[in-house]
Amino acid sequence: MRILLLSQFYPPVIGGEERHVRNLGTALAQRGHHVSVGTLMHPGSPATELDGAVRVHRLRGTLQRLSGLHTDPERRHAPPFPDPELVLALKRLVAQERPDIVHAHNWIYASFLPVKVLSGARLVVTLHDYGLVCAKKNFMHLGTHLCSGPAPGKCLPCATGHYGAVKGAATTLSNWASSFAAQRLVDRFIAVSHAVARHTGLTRGRARYEVIPNFVPDDIGVLGPEDPWLREELPVDGFILFVGDMMRLKGIGVLLQAYASLERPPQLVLIGRRAPDTPTEFPPNVHVFSTWPHSAIMHAWRRSLFGVLPSLGPEACATVIMEAMASGKAVIATDVGGMPDIVDHSETGLLVPPGDAHALAQAMQTLLEDRALLARLEATGLARVGRLKAGVIVTRIEQVYRDVLRPAAGTSAVRARQLSKDPSCR
Repeated sequence: MRILLLSQFYPPVIGGEERHVRNLGTALAQRGHHVSVGTLMHPGSPATELDGAVRVHRLRGTLQRLSGLHTDPERRHAPPFPDPELVLALKRLVAQERPDIVHAHNWIYASFLPVKVLSGARLVVTLHDYGLVCAKKNFMHLGTHLCSGPAPGKCLPCATGHYGAVKGAATTLSNWASSFAAQRLVDRFIAVSHAVARHTGLTRGRARYEVIPNFVPDDIGVLGPEDPWLREELPVDGFILFVGDMMRLKGIGVLLQAYASLERPPQLVLIGRRAPDTPTEFPPNVHVFSTWPHSAIMHAWRRSLFGVLPSLGPEACATVIMEAMASGKAVIATDVGGMPDIVDHSETGLLVPPGDAHALAQAMQTLLEDRALLARLEATGLARVGRLKAGVIVTRIEQVYRDVLRPAAGTSAVRARQLSKDPSCR
């Protein structure tokens, strides 16, 4: 198959979604598919380059040029509506790459919708968050509690409080319009968790969808040499580890409150990007590090005692938990969003209510004191993480591609024979 992946960001910009797209492209290319990537231009990066067997095309969008619209200049997001310049760039890219499948990830799909009808390609959209119905993408109403669902009287004030009046209204209204169009033009949605499918309305609508989680590479547990600087930075083995943006919605305040109440705890290591609401003071024995290379984070997991992911909001599908499990580590996570899809409570980790510092502290103290339980959680997690590796998940994504490429009733027999003769579609 000829597959075009669309992602608003791609390495060297790196995060969970970007790593997923890169890993997916690599895995698909290894399986014999012709894979290319369309992504937004990043300063200092070439317009076209090869990433292994995957050709990466960096495209300019009109809104990218308006730096004042973006909080983070390094992450100028694709808008939830067709960006004029990006639409034209995607049209040229489709003519060049001639994909059978266009697989878009989040809001960049909106700029492909005007191209879709004439492209002849099937469109698959993976929802890595709640952006199909939520202008802020996190499904948290006013940033304080889980939303009960979209409604004009709720969404507009909520988005305005987050973006400001003009940007909030424009983002909300255009997102609704694109979502309405997407549910008629997208051939198949992939939701990364049951929570994403439920909260975005896929379970109630007529759009066809599959729930397929993110994944980690098959060789995720094979680590290269540890950099000497890492030995100097990290405390001795056996620390508690948090990896993620150090913001309130990730539960960083709850974590610090819970940690401060523990009896004789090991050291706590925090690795991630700082945010405007990142705490400025930390309890004793807390080590705070900025974003590290992924290889260094995997070494940190291997040296940790267990992990914590105490998010207040409904994490869509936390790849960081999969990486911990693949490293043989248990994780304490909150029972919200896609976390229960990954963590089997009392089998591969522990789940606690979001925002409950006392429950989090109790769970942490339990794993510190009951090393037999900790060892059992680690062993079970390591055994079950195989179902979240590329060998399993990419096969399921390939099947989605084949399903949407199957000729519908009335499609010419010629096209059917063409597909049957393509060995990559078997």
